[in-house]
Amino acid sequence: MSLNRSLYHSQAKKNRLGSQYSLRKIASATIGAVACAFSLTAVNAQEPIRLGFMDPLSGTFASVGTSGLNVLEFAADYFYNSKGGILGGRMIEIVPLDNKQSPTETQLQFRRAVSEELRIIFQGNSSAVANTLNQTIAKHNRRNAGQEVLQINYAAVDPILTNEECSFWHFRFDAHAIMKLDVLTDFMAMNDELSSVYIIGQDYSFGQVVADNTIRLLGEKRPDIKIVGNEFHPIGQVKDFTPYVTKIASSGADAVVTGNFGADMVSLARSIIDSGLDVPIYTFYAAYDGITATLGADGKDRIRLIHTDRANPLASDERREFYRAFKAKHPDSDITQSRLANALMMVVQAMEQAQSTDPYDIAVQLEDMRFTSIAGDELWMRGEDHQLFQPLYISKQTDEGIEFDADNSGFGLFTEYEVGTEETITDHSCRMRRPRR
Repeated sequence: MSLNRSLYHSQAKKNRLGSQYSLRKIASATIGAVACAFSLTAVNAQEPIRLGFMDPLSGTFASVGTSGLNVLEFAADYFYNSKGGILGGRMIEIVPLDNKQSPTETQLQFRRAVSEELRIIFQGNSSAVANTLNQTIAKHNRRNAGQEVLQINYAAVDPILTNEECSFWHFRFDAHAIMKLDVLTDFMAMNDELSSVYIIGQDYSFGQVVADNTIRLLGEKRPDIKIVGNEFHPIGQVKDFTPYVTKIASSGADAVVTGNFGADMVSLARSIIDSGLDVPIYTFYAAYDGITATLGADGKDRIRLIHTDRANPLASDERREFYRAFKAKHPDSDITQSRLANALMMVVQAMEQAQSTDPYDIAVQLEDMRFTSIAGDELWMRGEDHQLFQPLYISKQTDEGIEFDADNSGFGLFTEYEVGTEETITDHSCRMRRPRR
């Protein structure tokens, strides 16, 4: 019995030692795993969230793209990076992609974006480019499940992008051309002295949409107004608009409507003014980026602009502080498209809600998102077609009542007409194909 008891105690001791060794191994492994997890979390927290910005950064329309890049980079720093980042401490990095306003270059830059694992791309200038990017992304996403790319469109306003060519992977943060024209033609129709209009624009999809729908909407609202000219010109190629302005003058038009932007807007407006033609010019993009400074006093009370954010007087102290901080960093630039700040903030809100940077997760959160901008505007991203609805404003170029001027010229935009978000909502023809997850 004593021998058996001795063997029993010896085996029990071995079992206890073995158990203690096993527990030490488990504890060691657990500590190692936790340490590794903390290490990976720390590394992940330091990895920036990289967002592509694809627009013209060289060539004829470089000023437009560079201006937008300045706004997006500043907004990322001002709202997030300076406050510790997002998603537990990750900074936002903006990666510029120069597409030179070219559909072909856009496809090349998209391939670069994919190779650099950029899965969210902000793009705005030129609906032709936006259409190319939309189609390229759709094809890529069908072939590369799990590596999809999201298109954040902040300025391309061809209605087709949220109608016939709508995509789950495309979100528009600007009002499309027909939405804007509906408000603009309401404003024009209130001018009893207006009897004839000349339409001129760049020869591509957006210019054609502006022409066709100006004619249609004015015909519905003021059939007595005559369309005395409807002309297109090559985009970014006309250096002297004198021949076109000569036609406008000889037509006897009381007003001009144009969707021109960038250098084409500057040259057209300058030629109209230099010709001595004293008529209002109804526009989409006739401000900032050198346009306001070029027109100066000659553009006072003549340039009318339809846009998506209230100009002077600004609507909130929060927006004033944002503007002041931007001008302190970029004294020779302006916040030309505050939609970029709205788009960034809504995308970040979607990331935080999803706790993810995956494009699909972000898209799901953006659908039907309600958001209040720093100007106090109530915004709604309709889930059916991914079109954002927001207030629309018409402003004139003036030097009266201007708190924030444009191009450091002393002249700026003063808002004289506005329409609330609910009044801008339109029907759509989108039949969206949704990915399966």
